[in-house]
Amino acid sequence: MNGISPVTDSPQPGQACQVVTPEAIAAVEAIVKENCRVTVNEIAIHLDMSHGTAHHIIHDVLQFHKASARWVPCQLTAELKERCVDACQERLKCFEAEGDGFLGRTVTGDETWVHYYLPETKKAIKEWRHSSSPKPKNFCT
Repeated sequence: MNGISPVTDSPQPGQACQVVTPEAIAAVEAIVKENCRVTVNEIAIHLDMSHGTAHHIIHDVLQFHKASARWVPCQLTAELKERCVDACQERLKCFEAEGDGFLGRTVTGDETWVHYYLPETKKAIKEWRHSSSPKPKNFCT
């Protein structure tokens, strides 16, 4: 053959198999849907795959990204909203009946509430979301 040898690779026993399979993708998606706060390392350990493969499936194939929760003051239930409206209407009726005398007897002040609370870190509350999903919310207690 004139001293020319082929440079193409021939299949070798023991070569790495493809890890990004439909089964692996489905397994990763199931884990993320079960616990949206799971980390890439936890997924890789659970499914016995490399960190890079788990990261590739989550980010590139499933197109998930980590989203931080947005802090909102509190979540009022319908009952709590109704109680607030009732209290305000009661105060308004008293003011309409008594006028400035009612305001003279009204005491206002700041409330201080102290309670023991261990806040979660911003990293701990991040969740896997699609780019089209709404941002998660964390309600202050």
